[in-house]
Parts: sequence; structure tokens; C-alpha cells
Amino acid sequence: MTLPAGWTARRPILDDVPAILAVVHAADTFAVGHPDFDAADVTAALTAPFTDPSRDAWVVTDPDGTIVAWATVDNPTGVGRDYVEVYVDPERGRLLRAPLLARMLDRIAERATERGLPALTARTAVFAPETGWASEVAAAGFTRVKRYVRMSRPLADLTPEPPPPAGVTVRPLRPGDEADLREFHRIFDTAFRDTPDYEPVGFDRWREQLPGYGTTWDEWFVAEVDGVPGGALQSSDQALEQNEGFVRSLSVLPAHRRRGVGAALLRRAFAVYAAKGRGSAGLGVDLTNPTAPVTLYRSVGLRELRWTDMYELVVPASGV
Repeated sequence: MTLPAGWTARRPILDDVPAILAVVHAADTFAVGHPDFDAADVTAALTAPFTDPSRDAWVVTDPDGTIVAWATVDNPTGVGRDYVEVYVDPERGRLLRAPLLARMLDRIAERATERGLPALTARTAVFAPETGWASEVAAAGFTRVKRYVRMSRPLADLTPEPPPPAGVTVRPLRPGDEADLREFHRIFDTAFRDTPDYEPVGFDRWREQLPGYGTTWDEWFVAEVDGVPGGALQSSDQALEQNEGFVRSLSVLPAHRRRGVGAALLRRAFAVYAAKGRGSAGLGVDLTNPTAPVTLYRSVGLRELRWTDMYELVVPASGV
């Protein structure tokens, strides 16, 4: 990667977290209107089990030594595709995204070789305002494969939670109960098996990852249908800075769909968020997921805010 005189590319270290966070906040504010990361998120990215910052990440500094760009590879499961993240200061680093992307794709080719694979699929996200980035991603050979929609609803006007449908009960997850945690994971895993992009993660690894999602356990719920667990809702702390309760995943087993289970879980979550003084509730929708119709979310008051496109490229292994 060729840089202007005085600019430097180097590997990030944990001491860089505050400076990296400033870049991410600037990039997020441009892309989504507000900061969407905190210091813990950056630290987690630099210490993730399947990312080695000394090989899988770069920062770029300007002549004053200020970090203006950060690029990294994320693979939360250690299997399947790699996600490329390239953050730049919108004012000073915008010309760095394309060369950083090229460098990251070279690294993904190496990662494919290291894993003994003929190729690896790389993905990267493009937010609606990022028209320049969309052009650069397309020029690198990526194609758009899906669109996510961010939905939200205010909670100030939330009406009292209606009774769930006949035979359906909603209760909090019992996090201290190993069997209940395993049942929650089973529902989640089974429900998402018919989603095209789902990459299964075993229970032990899933449980290890939970702290990264936020474990405010009274915001996690299990729905029982005729006394049998049939649905699960996992909340996340990711939108707390916006005073928003966030639904990370909603899972209903195929045998219990179209009985109002998903709506009952959402309404319970909204009621708990509102009781804590949250101003809104939100979630993200993969429009290619056949089990997550936007109509369900609209029926409980959620409305579309913005979209994010996911682009994909198959990267041959080094030497192939």
C-alpha cells in the first residue's frame, strides 16, 4: 500500500484503543448518524479468538502520528466466511479505504491457505450514505448479496402488554440453569437452520461468546407453547448509548410458527425495555431470511429506519 510522505501503516496494539475508537466514532456518525462502538468493542475486536492483530489488522497514522484508519478481519466462529472491516476518518482518511481493502484481501487469501482451503468468502458492509465505499467495493470485485434493514419503535406510547395467545407463555431465561441455557441454544440453533447464511456454533462456543453480546439476563426470554419451549428472544446491549433496547435474535421453532409466539416475545421485551426507561426498541432484519418477515415487526409497531447492504467476494487462497 503506497502512502503519502509522512504517513505510516502499522499493526495495532491495545494501547491504540482510544485512538481507534475516535476513528470508528467518526466513521459510524457519517454512516448511521451516531457512534455505534465503544472501547470494549474495539478491545474485543483486537483480542478476538480468530483474529491476530499482528497479522490481520492495520492502522494508518498521519504525519502527526494520529490514527486515521483501521482495518481488521472478523470471524466470530472461526469457520466459514471472513468479514472485512475498514474504518476511516471521513475527512482525513477517505482515500485510504480502497488500498486498505486490497491489503485485507491479500491477507484473506493467506488465511485461506493457512486453513487449507482453496478459497475464502469475504464480506463487507456498506451503509446507505457510503456511496464512495460502495463504488470501491464493487471495483474490487464484490457483488451485493443481501440487504439488512434497521427497524425501531418508540416506547413512550407503548400500550399495556396484551395477554399472549392461548397456550403460549413467556418467561425470562434462567441463566443459572444449565438445562435452560442449552434449551435456549437449541431453539436458536434449530430455528436458524433454514436461514441461508447461518453458520452453526456449538453450545460451548456459543456460551463463551455470550459476554460479548451483553448478558442482561432479565431481557432474555423463552416462550413455551402448550408447556414446551418453542421460542427464544436474545437482547443485546449494543444500543444502550442511544437509550434503546435491542433485540439481537428472535427464534421460533418451525412447529410453533404462526401462533403468535414471535409477537408475544417481542411485546414482552418491549415492556421490559420500557419499564427500564428505554426510549425505543430496535432490531435488524435480514431481508433474505424467510423466517423473519418484516410484516411481523410492523405488526408490533416497528418501522424501517435505514438499510445496510452486504457485499461478498470469493478470494482464492494464496498461490492458487
